[in-house]
Amino acid sequence: MKVSVYRKEHFNAAHRLFNPAWSAEKNEEVFGKCNNPNFHGHNYELIVQLKGEIDPETGYVYDMKVLSDLIKEHVLNKFDHKNLNLDTDEFKNLNPSAENIAVVIWNILREKIDRKFELMIRLYETERNFVEYDGN
Repeated sequence: MKVSVYRKEHFNAAHRLFNPAWSAEKNEEVFGKCNNPNFHGHNYELIVQLKGEIDPETGYVYDMKVLSDLIKEHVLNKFDHKNLNLDTDEFKNLNPSAENIAVVIWNILREKIDRKFELMIRLYETERNFVEYDGN
């Protein structure tokens, strides 16, 4: 019997979508306003899903306080109130699109969470735009 548990977090970050191999015109054409040379920001909403068996001793799938602490230490402290392009190692050479941010967060947390748990990241860039990544 597998059950999913979810932890919702929030962080603010600035970024610029830009491909240095392209001309300024092509970057503008593909990324539009998201290519602003002075960057722009989002209020990201992060949902981390873990799926696994219920532990018969605790009644938990996963201790949510432990999950909250992992997210805070390894994701929020790294990305909250940062310019993703300039302030983080993860995006020095990786375009910080919502898709890439979700994959990076998944990789960070996957290293910290036992593989017996399925992990899925849902990242809202806006109320209407979000991405999901589950390692596949």
